[in-house]
Amino acid sequence: MELSSLIKKMGHPLLEIRVRALKNVRSKLDHGLIGVPDVVQEKMLFVYLLEWFNFPEVPMQEEVLDMINTLSKHPTGAQMLREVGAVEFLTQLSPNLDLRLRTIVDGIFDQLFHLPGDLPSCPPTTSYELHFVPLLQTEEEQLTRGYFVRSKLKQADAPIPRVSCSTSIQCLKFSVFPWLSLNTTDRHILSSNESSLRSNNPNLVQSTCELLHDVIMQDFPAEIFLQRPNTVQSLLSLLSLNVDDDVSFLTFQALACLQQLCRNLRSRLRFYRYPSFCSAKQDPVSQNSSVSYPQDIRGTQRSGISSPEESSPRPSVVGRSGQRLRGDGQDGDAASSSGSSSSNQRKAPPRPAQQSLPSEMDAEDSLELQLQQWSLARFAVAVVEHALPLTRTESLKVFQRVLELLAEVQGLLGDSIAPEVWDEHSLTATELREKLQICLETLGDIICHHHGMTSSEQLKSSLIHHRMVFSGTAIFTIRLLQTLLPVEKAAEILPESTVAAIFLLCLDPSFSVVYPIIHESAVAYLEQTCSERYSLYRRVSRLSHCMEATCSFLKDAQTKGDKNWHELLELAKEGIEAFPYHQHLPMVKECVQICSYLWKFAQASPILQSESQKLFLKLLSHPLAPVKAETYSSTLSILKECLGVQNVASPATSICSGVHFLLHSRVLYEISVFGLQDQAREVSAAAKDILLYLLKGRLMMMDGSWSRFNEALYPVIPILQGYADTDDALGNCIVLLSKTSAEEGEEGCSQTARLRAALRLLFSKHHTVRKMAVQHLLPHITSLECASNSRPTLDSSKLSCLPNLYVINKSVDIKLSNSDKSYVKVESVNKLYNILTSETVDMVLRRSAAEQLAIVLQESSMHSVLKALGLSEKLRSFITECVNSNVVSLDCLLEPSMCMLRKLVFADPSLRHSLAQQRLLLITLLKGSLLIKENKGDVSEAAVLMCILLFDEIGRMDSWTDEATSDTGLSPFSLPAVIIRRYNFPFQAPSHHAVSPYCSVLPPYMDLLKLKPAWEVLQVTWNTAWHSGIDGLLEHLKGFRSVSQEFHSDLVLSDSQALVLRISYLHSGLEDCILTFPDASSHSCVTFAITRMHLYFLTDRLALKSTAQSSKNILQTLNWQSAVERFLVVGPACCEDERLLVDIVSFLNTFFKQSQSELDHQDLKWLLEILLNQESHTLLNLLLSGDLQNHIHIEPQEEVDKLQAHLSHRLQRELTGLFNTLLFRVTHTSERLCESLSGAFASKLSLCLLESLRLSDAPCFYGLPSLERTLRTMAHVTARPGWSKHTSDMEPNALCFKYLSGLLEVISSFYVDLGGKSMSFMGKGVIKNAVICLLHLSHEMMKENTNEVRSASLAVGAALSSLETGCVALSTSCQNISGGLWATVLNILLEKQECSMVRREAAFILQNLLVMPMPANAEEAKECAWQSPCVHDEDSGLCLVGLPALQALLYHCQFFESVGQMVKCCYTGRHAFTLSPPPPAANVTPELNDSLKNWREMFAPLNKTQGSGSTITYSTLVSSGSSSRTHSPVSGVPAIQEADVNRLTAQGQSDLDSSDSAFTLGSNAGTTPEAKAVVTHRLLMAVCSLLENLLSVLPDFTFSALKQNQILQGLASLVDAAAISQCVCELKNPRLAADIEDAKSQLLSSLYYVQSLCKLLQSAAIHSADLLFHQDPFNPLLNNLICILTLALEDLDAQAQGVILNTWADVLMLLATLLRRNQAAVGPSVAGALGKHWQPFSETLRVCLGRSSEASLFTSTLNFLCVLFSEEAKRRSGGHVDDQNGSLMTAVLSSEPAEVICELLLEQYEKISVQDPRKKLVAKALMSLFACSPNAQSYACKAGMIDTCVERIKNIYAELHLESLKMGKSGQRRKQVENSMRELKMILEMLRNCLYQHNECKAVATDVHLAAVLWALWPWLLLDDLTMTAALELLCIYTANCTTGQSSLSQRND
Repeated sequence: MELSSLIKKMGHPLLEIRVRALKNVRSKLDHGLIGVPDVVQEKMLFVYLLEWFNFPEVPMQEEVLDMINTLSKHPTGAQMLREVGAVEFLTQLSPNLDLRLRTIVDGIFDQLFHLPGDLPSCPPTTSYELHFVPLLQTEEEQLTRGYFVRSKLKQADAPIPRVSCSTSIQCLKFSVFPWLSLNTTDRHILSSNESSLRSNNPNLVQSTCELLHDVIMQDFPAEIFLQRPNTVQSLLSLLSLNVDDDVSFLTFQALACLQQLCRNLRSRLRFYRYPSFCSAKQDPVSQNSSVSYPQDIRGTQRSGISSPEESSPRPSVVGRSGQRLRGDGQDGDAASSSGSSSSNQRKAPPRPAQQSLPSEMDAEDSLELQLQQWSLARFAVAVVEHALPLTRTESLKVFQRVLELLAEVQGLLGDSIAPEVWDEHSLTATELREKLQICLETLGDIICHHHGMTSSEQLKSSLIHHRMVFSGTAIFTIRLLQTLLPVEKAAEILPESTVAAIFLLCLDPSFSVVYPIIHESAVAYLEQTCSERYSLYRRVSRLSHCMEATCSFLKDAQTKGDKNWHELLELAKEGIEAFPYHQHLPMVKECVQICSYLWKFAQASPILQSESQKLFLKLLSHPLAPVKAETYSSTLSILKECLGVQNVASPATSICSGVHFLLHSRVLYEISVFGLQDQAREVSAAAKDILLYLLKGRLMMMDGSWSRFNEALYPVIPILQGYADTDDALGNCIVLLSKTSAEEGEEGCSQTARLRAALRLLFSKHHTVRKMAVQHLLPHITSLECASNSRPTLDSSKLSCLPNLYVINKSVDIKLSNSDKSYVKVESVNKLYNILTSETVDMVLRRSAAEQLAIVLQESSMHSVLKALGLSEKLRSFITECVNSNVVSLDCLLEPSMCMLRKLVFADPSLRHSLAQQRLLLITLLKGSLLIKENKGDVSEAAVLMCILLFDEIGRMDSWTDEATSDTGLSPFSLPAVIIRRYNFPFQAPSHHAVSPYCSVLPPYMDLLKLKPAWEVLQVTWNTAWHSGIDGLLEHLKGFRSVSQEFHSDLVLSDSQALVLRISYLHSGLEDCILTFPDASSHSCVTFAITRMHLYFLTDRLALKSTAQSSKNILQTLNWQSAVERFLVVGPACCEDERLLVDIVSFLNTFFKQSQSELDHQDLKWLLEILLNQESHTLLNLLLSGDLQNHIHIEPQEEVDKLQAHLSHRLQRELTGLFNTLLFRVTHTSERLCESLSGAFASKLSLCLLESLRLSDAPCFYGLPSLERTLRTMAHVTARPGWSKHTSDMEPNALCFKYLSGLLEVISSFYVDLGGKSMSFMGKGVIKNAVICLLHLSHEMMKENTNEVRSASLAVGAALSSLETGCVALSTSCQNISGGLWATVLNILLEKQECSMVRREAAFILQNLLVMPMPANAEEAKECAWQSPCVHDEDSGLCLVGLPALQALLYHCQFFESVGQMVKCCYTGRHAFTLSPPPPAANVTPELNDSLKNWREMFAPLNKTQGSGSTITYSTLVSSGSSSRTHSPVSGVPAIQEADVNRLTAQGQSDLDSSDSAFTLGSNAGTTPEAKAVVTHRLLMAVCSLLENLLSVLPDFTFSALKQNQILQGLASLVDAAAISQCVCELKNPRLAADIEDAKSQLLSSLYYVQSLCKLLQSAAIHSADLLFHQDPFNPLLNNLICILTLALEDLDAQAQGVILNTWADVLMLLATLLRRNQAAVGPSVAGALGKHWQPFSETLRVCLGRSSEASLFTSTLNFLCVLFSEEAKRRSGGHVDDQNGSLMTAVLSSEPAEVICELLLEQYEKISVQDPRKKLVAKALMSLFACSPNAQSYACKAGMIDTCVERIKNIYAELHLESLKMGKSGQRRKQVENSMRELKMILEMLRNCLYQHNECKAVATDVHLAAVLWALWPWLLLDDLTMTAALELLCIYTANCTTGQSSLSQRND
């Protein structure tokens, strides 16, 4: 039965389909349609059954588990379940199930753990997710599985589809480390410590924690504690141990241990990621395992080149006479454990599958342990989860320790957890996600809690505590989010408490200034999580900016002198927005005064006047009553000051101009419309006074000002007349505006304006005003021009009706239809118009036509038709004729004409504007209205028409603003609302400006005033800005705070706010801490201050602050040294003193560990003087006294003794840490006194350490903590050159020998006595540090099985081989080693499974050996003392010595072939590459269960056959003909490269297997290629130097081999300028603190490699001109080199800059050499590349030429320029000017760049003295430049070079003349003359090239009388042929095509 389709549906995303498919399969099983043996063959069934629990909805859980249980009872079913990773999956699933379901899971486990006896042991998976773990298939299995056995996956097969939770797992960057098996000793050590940690005895727990911290965690690999997590679990449980609601002292111990473990884990991660330590040399279990080979296996793990066994004992170590344990490949070792030495036969190493684990492993259940191990992510999350509750304690010291731990964990979280953890539905992701969300919620609660506590009034110490905890926790929270949570996912992930905490963080002004990067990230998260809170934050930020602008405005406005008015107005605008919050009314006065000032001058900037007017109008209309009142009050004050009676005697010009800012129609409009009617009495009163002062200010104003006022007043008169009143002063003035009498100022307004004003008063609501209007109208309507032949006659009756003429009881509807479509035909309208205008038509019909047209005009669309016919003119004609021509017959048309004209002017503003200014028309309309009234008609239409024309000035709202309205729905005529209320209009007019158009709408602000965090932001912002920055504010808060405030009382900071500010800002916070020291009354006060300082430094590091803004830089500006010094010069007298000293020393260690600053040398000098200048040497003696105490009180019985011992132990730890840091820091300072003090300190410390080592040397006092600390510090001491030369107590040699003796004793005890390759991890730290010390002593080459120790041991040999005596000593000591020194080192270098670090040291040794003089033949060998290398042929007896032997050795070892393969296998990736794995290759099955097994599979020692077929031994015997049979062919290059890349990138995959390679490689050993270690740039750097030396000693042989194997091409292809540039960019803009170290390491490695390659290529080019530079590889190399030459040095540290400069020197020297050797092949490419990149290259030249003190760089640059320009000149002279590359260089040299180079060279030429040989190089560069660049010649001419040179020639002539007159030794005179002649020759050659074909230069030469100067020198020129030649060449050039030159020369000859 076909089940595949049905089974596939069980994994369908739809729930119904899955359930239906499951029921179908169960039904078939229940009814026997299919059997279990059939089903168990379907692997995907098991996959989908387990994956069932990964879906969001999981029904039928019991049925699924029952089905799995049923299938697991079948052997094949159990096998399938194990293969798909069911053990781990169900282990993680079980805790989430109900109890009854767990019982079913337990039954499934019982079935799965009954493994068949023939099943190979394979550790299960160790990550949290379900995986396939394909097992190896034995032959027995194949026979017993029957016909339907499914073939196992091989490495080349396609991968089996895995469960989705495995294939899609992306949440872990790194899961688990390779599994490390432990021997019995180590298991016992860990078990004993785990038991002690669970003890009820606090002292035992404390001592155990110390042992863990100081010893076990230093010796054991850190991953051990994750693979066996009992210790970690115990430490985490100690974090919650409280005593009397206080943190237990054991918690501190647990924190320290966990912090040390985190550091070690990060170190292990970096170790696994570092390519140079990647090695294929593996033990059967693991290279990191403590389980060593048994004796018989060790005997076979030897070098591929061996020697016959001999029984002679090797030298013993420090007096030990017995033989050393065997297995290190040296003479005398036997292959068997019996020590037999019977034959020369060597056994081939057994295959890994044949090797068995040691018996020590038998007791350890690796399977069960691996099920219990923790992943890195689980550990990191657990630490955060357990540590966070401690931040709620009231101890700042506890928080410091917790934050230190969290800072370390944060890096582990970033290395282990990927952002995909928030999206995945796997069990791992779900568990991590839930715990992380809990942690984030806890962090949010903690931040909110401490923020709330800082906002209340508390004790000072409590406030400090809460604020420091708030800041530190907030920084950690944001850094955690940056590490794990993408911003775009924050909304769906972050808990509410975290969002609230982020909001508080965003609103913290101090935090935003001190930690801007963290604050910026917090804002980004807030924006994504809560739009409402983010909007609130943006409002607060905007208001904060406005408040800052307010204070800035006030300060700038009050500053005397010139002002930036534009900026000032912008600040004022922003400050006005914040008025509801700061309420600082003095700002209003300043604004009004500025507006007044800017309008005073006639030539003032229109822009400034416009902007200031907008500001003033905004203040006049401000919504806040106090602001508005203050504005009017300030305006009135200025007005009174300028127009008051006190100014009668003053010149009006200088005073009245101050009111010009008011003399604008918009200002008067605002005051008239809104000021006069304001509800606030002080505003309306001030507005009245302002207008009254202006209206009565004629006598106080100049004519220009008064005219300006009248011009501004005219548009506002219609508004003012609404306030006309005869009983009011202002109203009376307004009434008088329409009067025409001369004494009232008739010149102020025109007659038309006065007429309009008088007519306007007829619409007043006051009868008395209308009567006055009639009086004012009489002169107009009775004038001669208006009274002749006009109707009606103005008798008393007519005049009596005038006041009420337009007082109408009804309201006319003036709205028109705006419809675009009209139902009236144009033809009909034309007919009506013709009837109206026809004089032959009866008047009744004409009136009817007029009335119908009035109806037609109700539609706006018909207006254009009628206006085109001339209706408006016709209507005016009718009215005029009726009134003025006494045409009575037209009276019937008067009323409809008024109606039609009203509709036309209402809809047409332009027509309205035109008619409104026609004085006669207005009078005619008035009289027409009287006629209508007289004829008992309706005056309403006439009244409306008159009103529209009279109020035309204010008839549109857009006339008062800059922005024209675009709203077509607005009425074409509308009036301000206040006008409608003040007048009696005959119609309901559309209104506008119910509120001021300049009034700004205030957003809601009461919410911010009530929200305390937001208000505190504004408070702090205001105070900070008010006091000109935080420094001024803090200074103010520190002093006396007066009761009277300069601003609003609500803005005054409380005492708690002031304290929080001082805490938050680094300078004030650190200053407070320092001031605490001298005034401290107890130890706790100083401890509290030190803890605060520690936290400042810690938060800086966590927040990734730059060095310039760091706490360290700030502290260095304070007097902190004197505060701390008194605790360092006086020894502790009690336990409290000692505890305090521990904290101080710990802080000093932190201080000096911080990033370097410019003032570090001062602090180093201060501390070194303290350490050396005290007679008692307090701190150094404390280091020694601690050791004495530790050994005297071995088992203290009393509590006091225990406490004292514990404190001494801590003090020792901190002191050694501080001394190590000091020794490291002094290597980075160049200050002489500091260097001198550091040498004395190193010597003094070395004596103390020697004494400490002596105390620890006794067997009964072997204390590992003290010993390891001592050795670590000794390693730092001995690393400093000259460390033994600065002590008077002991000779340097004697001190070194004592060190050597002690170190060898340590090695003997911990290495030799314990069996060479130690069986236990214990003591590994001692061995490592001892070997490093031996390296520094350069005494003896040791051997250990770890990469670090092997490389360090070879480095000892490299150091020795740098001296001739050292080479001899090395050669002598290696006589008994198989092959001797040369073969041994060559074997190490060429061993493909060895790591690059070790091979590099071997290359250094060979490089040094090649420096030794070697005989070239047998004759020379007889006289040569150095008889090395030596090759002996056993059969022929031939013996070769020296160079022939070296050549034979290299040939036999296939040295160059191996180097070629080495180059092809070079790893070019990053040193600290990403942990994220790439997708697996198509032919690779990612079936491993740990993050690093890929490495082991690819690098396991599958086939150690190197040299197995050869009988050649070096310095011993050579078998004839054997060279042809050596070495099997090398594996294919692609496979090698793939293996290397996979090794570096596969690690870190969370779904990889951690089973040991020894278990799985046996079956496919024949198909897997030989594994190789990674080849790095640093190794190839050493190889390049080695090849360079080989070229020197064997040039032809080496060059031929290089060419044959294409080694140079391969080396050149590895130069990657893009990667180097990327590293430079990362150094300048690091994303994380670790990025700096990683990028710098990569940069230095790459640059060092480029330097070595350049030197090698230069040597090769010297040997052969046509090496490879005419081939394709040269162009990419050239482009890379040019890119390297254009690197920018800015923002790089001194070391990186120095390396780049050295690289430039080597690159330029290489290019110069290539150009000299083969210009035809190289020149065009170089010219083209430089032409494309000349702009950045010119900056490089500027740097190189500016560093004349660096001789190598300066000389290389000049040499390169000389060659480059010379070859360019040759190319031009040869006629090759059309090639593309040449044209690029021609373009450069024919433009400005050539002038820049000339300028640089001339500058250097002037600086360098004549005696300096570099001056000649500069001159040659100038000559070459002149030869190819006319632009350079022109620049030199303009720069005065010719003048200078001629002047110098004159001086030389004078010097020669003086020398000829001197008496004395002729030798000295001759030498001086020769020097002068050489300089003269150089100058003449420069002038020659400068004048070549350049008329301008020749003209200058003529002006300076060059010919005359040379003529004067002629007698001296006759004495020197070379100088004469130069002079003649100059004259030839000078006179060529130059008539003036010829003339000057001929005149001189005459």
